[in-house]
Amino acid sequence: MIKAGIVGGTGYTGVELLRLLAQHPEVQITAITSRGDAGMLVADMFPSLRGKVSLKFVAPDDARLSDCDVVFFATPNGIAMQQAAALLEAGVRVIDLAADFRIKDVAEWEKWYGMKHASPPLVAEAVYGLPEVRREAIRTARLLANPGCYPTAVQLGFMPLLEAGLVDLDTLIADAKSGVSGAGRKAETHILFAEAADNFKAYGVHGHRHLPEIRQGLSLMAGESVGLTFVPHLTPMIRGIHATLYARLKPEVDPQSIDLQALYEKRYGFESFVDVLPSGSHPDTRSVRASNTCRIAVHRPQGGRTVVVLSAIDNLVKGAAGQAVQNMNIMFGIEECAGLLHIPVLP
Repeated sequence: MIKAGIVGGTGYTGVELLRLLAQHPEVQITAITSRGDAGMLVADMFPSLRGKVSLKFVAPDDARLSDCDVVFFATPNGIAMQQAAALLEAGVRVIDLAADFRIKDVAEWEKWYGMKHASPPLVAEAVYGLPEVRREAIRTARLLANPGCYPTAVQLGFMPLLEAGLVDLDTLIADAKSGVSGAGRKAETHILFAEAADNFKAYGVHGHRHLPEIRQGLSLMAGESVGLTFVPHLTPMIRGIHATLYARLKPEVDPQSIDLQALYEKRYGFESFVDVLPSGSHPDTRSVRASNTCRIAVHRPQGGRTVVVLSAIDNLVKGAAGQAVQNMNIMFGIEECAGLLHIPVLP
């Protein structure tokens, strides 16, 4: 059994990790930390886990994390970078669900996240954990940077087009919408029910923290720098991300000579957690709710040169905890789907 610890188990990502790992056939959860709720039964905070998780939250200093095989950081940005080195030295593999190790340019990371990075050498070592791209590198990783939720939906949506070199890289557009759980489990005015319900708004148009992460990933896929306009939106739903992606075919590409549906089906034909829908489909967020699946549909409206890709994920699963568990499975050489074959929840 894989002995797993979770640092920061009281947020939405933390409880989603608990839900998934508690049902995982190859995992034993041995430690869950919380400074503010140490001594409290996990099931008292999260009644959904009653009878499934019997542990109490413990203070980080009291948790025997070095005895774990893997430690997940479901913490705010800036925490994992301070603690990862000691765990790695003890032989523990680390999966960070925050952004501490995602962006390879440390100066760029510091600009967007507004703090000094505590472990620049580890940034170079960390493997970016988008399994559909980095599966082989993930297998041997000691330190795994779990992708963000928006970056997962956007990169998976654009990837086949960029790998095939079909589209103009200067005019990519990602118009993405997220449920309020993406803002975390905290008290902030803009995510209060009276503020977020019956409302819809864009934010971060001038620049969002996920923009450099998305650009980095897309540039690696394309083999050169990309231009991207990324506009996130807050929607009045609890969970889910829907990304509408726009790209223009290169002038030299004959639209009649390419079969975009076949391109996507071939690229993702052997991927367990990417579902390319039939031609003409429109994925919705409820079709992936509580699952680790990304559903994708590709369109070319009116047979023109603009390609529209629709990408839907659950921001807490494929966009966070589920992808982290998928990465853990790869890292430990067990079945990649283990503990993740949950059917989406309807309604």
